[in-house]
Amino acid sequence: MSTNQKICSRCLSDSSMPGLTFDEAGICNFCKIHDMLETKFPLGESGQKRLDKLLDNIKSKGKNKKYDCVVGVSGGTDSTYCLFMAKKFGLRPLAVHFDNNWNSEIAVENMRNAVKRLNVDLRTIKCDWEEFKDLQISFLKASIPDAEMPTDIGIISALYRAAAEEGINYILNGHSFRAEGVMPLKWSYGDGRYMKSVQKLFGNAELKSFPNLTISNLLYYTFLKGIRVVPLLSYIDYNKEESKILLEQELDWKYYGGHHFESTYTYFISYVRWKKFGIDARKVEYSALVRSGQMEKSQALEMIKEPFPENQEIIDYCIKRIGFTREDFNEIMSSEIKSFLDYPTYYSTIKACKIPIKICCEIGLLPNIFYEKYLRQT
Repeated sequence: MSTNQKICSRCLSDSSMPGLTFDEAGICNFCKIHDMLETKFPLGESGQKRLDKLLDNIKSKGKNKKYDCVVGVSGGTDSTYCLFMAKKFGLRPLAVHFDNNWNSEIAVENMRNAVKRLNVDLRTIKCDWEEFKDLQISFLKASIPDAEMPTDIGIISALYRAAAEEGINYILNGHSFRAEGVMPLKWSYGDGRYMKSVQKLFGNAELKSFPNLTISNLLYYTFLKGIRVVPLLSYIDYNKEESKILLEQELDWKYYGGHHFESTYTYFISYVRWKKFGIDARKVEYSALVRSGQMEKSQALEMIKEPFPENQEIIDYCIKRIGFTREDFNEIMSSEIKSFLDYPTYYSTIKACKIPIKICCEIGLLPNIFYEKYLRQT
């Protein structure tokens, strides 16, 4: 971390992160977002009451149905623990996996073990490999830090589609603001129009099998089908390191080497972000852990000094599998840096709908994290 960068007096967020501001005490706006979310998802007795009410609603809405919720799974810590807790709470989840053709062997084994041990049905949704690969190449050519967004959009859209097909009203995800924090918007923006515009500019394939998520899709799933997305792990005192131990014991789960590295392509994009854009996403994760008391700031500052774990074998594998020569990749890495603001998106529409979106988040029609990420940073 450069000594020229101003750092938050509470966490590791620093002035290299876009959208960061500080108050008179030197505390950053991402800490304020964390504190706001703490009021939305309190722990202790009041938090337990909210969780109990949520579980009652899920069970009531799912009565007489085969499943009462959808849980997205990837083989990673968060999603596997979310599935484990859903079963522990007496829910009847349908596990849904969006396969982008980049799963590590460990991730596949983790998913297989989890659904077998928990006696849960697993539905895997795939899109055409050549089509999806072309979309991923387009996002690399766009020279933006959120090049993994096609997978993120594919995941949430796949979950919505599965829920709609089964008449399920609740999607449970494994995001916890206490363990992961909120990414700066310029590092991780995504919407359906963004997918289409970048592909139109840089791609060759028509998006036919890719499960995109347009505004009309979102309105249909949210208001007509009544589907709600719930960050289950935000309702509980989630400790990722303790959860890993439990999953190893209960589900024969195995660690895959890094945050979201259950996908080889996610590791690859993390490398690109670090090498090309100077983005160290560990700042976001460690800051969240510091805010929630799971890590001391001094410890986090020492850990952040460790360089990005370069695995040249995985990097070379991804370059080759996506169809690049080393010269192609070097050209990508040296091209002018851009952001989602350089491409057509729904962002102006989202900003124009700030008040209704805030209301929808407050009454539970949309996840609270949507407003905090897309609008409170602006």
